[in-house]
Amino acid sequence: MLAPIHIALIPAAALVLVLAFGPLAIRLLKRGGAGQRVRDDGPQRHLEKAGTPTMGGLLLLGAAVVVALAAHWWTTRTISLHMVTLLAVLLAFGSIGAADDWMKITRGRSLGLRARHKLLLQLLVAVLFIYALAGESAVAAALGEAPDAQPLHPAWAAFWALALVATSNAVNLADGLDGLAAGICAIGAAGFAVLALKAADRETATVALALTGACIGFLAYNHHPAKVFMGDVGSLALGGALAAMAARLHQPLALIGLCFIPFIEELSVIVQVISFKTTGRRVLRMSPLHHHFELSGWSERRVVLTFWLAGIVAAAAAVAASLFA
Repeated sequence: MLAPIHIALIPAAALVLVLAFGPLAIRLLKRGGAGQRVRDDGPQRHLEKAGTPTMGGLLLLGAAVVVALAAHWWTTRTISLHMVTLLAVLLAFGSIGAADDWMKITRGRSLGLRARHKLLLQLLVAVLFIYALAGESAVAAALGEAPDAQPLHPAWAAFWALALVATSNAVNLADGLDGLAAGICAIGAAGFAVLALKAADRETATVALALTGACIGFLAYNHHPAKVFMGDVGSLALGGALAAMAARLHQPLALIGLCFIPFIEELSVIVQVISFKTTGRRVLRMSPLHHHFELSGWSERRVVLTFWLAGIVAAAAAVAASLFA
């Protein structure tokens, strides 16, 4: 189990690392031409964001991975398979996002990987993770480390694979306003850290704490007006990691609460598309939901703060329900 000092130091270290290397990362991204491409059909106020460096998720993920590995080694003098599996999911989804970002940059437009190709790659990563998760349980049971471990039922395996893909894309859709995705992911990761600590899952707690600190540190450069965006490399990775932690802890209901805002954003897009395809009418002024509020006259800061508050309330309810169930 992690000592209280480690629980405090892990997120602090990740935060400090992001703050320390943020200016250098932003300069390198600018020098590399990694400027944001803005959709012409989005809110007009977003056109001023064009050219802001993107792919800042590389900084966020790098800090989280370095701190998680260092903390785990420092406290256990080993790097466990559990830790490697969680970080592999984070980096695999991040790699898909990086490819998408890079294609947008090199093509000079807001479209990267084709949607079906992105979904197939995400599903492949998700299936491999679930396969590894099932294997970890079987090995732990065989070695007597977890004698009560049950094999992963095929229905749950399918659910968690789809959950990883859905959550990854949900966070990606929520990453449309300065600081929104980083803030809600910090909230979600902090919630999973609490649940992992309760379950005595050292690896999941370490990764969750590192992601919490990295996301909070990233907000120093990503709050409005943003100096850098996380890009798909950050949003796809964070969404996939949050769902992977929920799968490790077998907390499906907590996933809904801790990722409440991303799922609402994703649902708003689904409802908008279905309504337009079937009736020719739009339910919202624009989807995802945060754009609807923008076009209703809300300032960007007001939307972000309101969504953060809603996310905190949902996360607190989800954690309380899990702790006292």
